[in-house]
Amino acid sequence: MIPLKTPEELKRMRVACRLSAELLAEVAAQVRSGVTTGELDAFAAERMRALGVQSAFFGYGGFPGHTCISLNEEVVHGIPGPRVINAGDLVSVDLGVTAEGFIGDNATTVRVGAVDAEAERLCAACEASLAAGIGAARAGARLSDIGHAVQMVAEAAGFSVVRDFCGHGVGRKLHEDPQVPNFGHPGKGPVLKPGMTLAIEPMINQGTWKVEVQSNGWTVKTLDRQRSAHFEHTVLVVESGPAEILTCAEKK
Repeated sequence: MIPLKTPEELKRMRVACRLSAELLAEVAAQVRSGVTTGELDAFAAERMRALGVQSAFFGYGGFPGHTCISLNEEVVHGIPGPRVINAGDLVSVDLGVTAEGFIGDNATTVRVGAVDAEAERLCAACEASLAAGIGAARAGARLSDIGHAVQMVAEAAGFSVVRDFCGHGVGRKLHEDPQVPNFGHPGKGPVLKPGMTLAIEPMINQGTWKVEVQSNGWTVKTLDRQRSAHFEHTVLVVESGPAEILTCAEKK
């Protein structure tokens, strides 16, 4: 069953989403050559403590980090640690917080210094596919319309869409119904209704869409070790028009 949020619940969820977006922007601003992923995670943890919020990831299923930080060929669920970030890297930061009893979940891919043209094109295509997915998340549409919109934009740019991991409903829990794939035929699945809150998160690869989970049980890498990009917003399906982006740092 897909939860529909009440106006009071949405008021509280907006707080969580705004804080999550502000924290993501702060952590992304710390990404630079010479910094380790563990240092970024420690910075995020300290900022969460200062704001009085909890990481939605820490301890979830045993995950050891406050954030997921994935570099280059790592698609998602990178465990923060001693890995040093270098100029030219793509660094995907996925961050979620719990506040007011609700969760805000968002992600971005940071280009470190000057990246090559193909890396820039990959990130731009991933951002554009996220925008297309959000645009398709309208009341009366079908769930698969979101993934279809994402897939069309990504593949038109010459990139592939990860099949094994997807977006999801989000609210009181990090993962609620429904799952939100980033590919598929339009017009399938549940009808989208006002009050649904979804985490839409394209994961777009430079080469094959195939991935593999590493021996740590978490980190996902592209099978061909080409680069990947990841962008995510928590959104709200509204009465008319495209979904409202809840994880927007400038919204007060």
